Amino acid sequence: MALSAHAAIWFLPFVLPICLYVAYTDLARMKITNKAVLALGAVFVVLGPIALPSLDVYLWGFAQFAIVLVAGIALNAAGVMGAGDAKFLAFAAPYVMVEDLSRLTILFTAVLLAAVVTHRGARATSKLRDLAPEWTSWEQGKRFPMGLALGPTLALYLCLAALNGA
Repeated sequence: MALSAHAAIWFLPFVLPICLYVAYTDLARMKITNKAVLALGAVFVVLGPIALPSLDVYLWGFAQFAIVLVAGIALNAAGVMGAGDAKFLAFAAPYVMVEDLSRLTILFTAVLLAAVVTHRGARATSKLRDLAPEWTSWEQGKRFPMGLALGPTLALYLCLAALNGA
């Protein structure tokens, strides 16, 4: 992985709870909160200069944020994704090294498949649904809480980088 283990270890204790919160709030309310994405951004702003190897890498993270934000706004306007998903992707983008995009795509695909199967299975099983009957995501038909896949993907990416990073 191109992201260094050093950087991943710095980011992980702060990003992991945010990722878990994103998955939970999207399941419970079909909403990724602004608080969560702003916290994700704040962690990068504060820890990036310490964790990342150079100012260039740190500043490139802001460029990635802008690129993904513009793409996310366009996709949201086209009705392809929710606004919270677009914001989360934009604020997560600085953590990902461009060289890791193919690995991240594979990781996201696996996490998304697992999340969809798990959510649909739990939704169809009344005993599991009874554990959290108030969750909005149970009643959404074809709509899916993407935070359930997006949050864990970023968390797993950082975990893998912490173990196998540059």
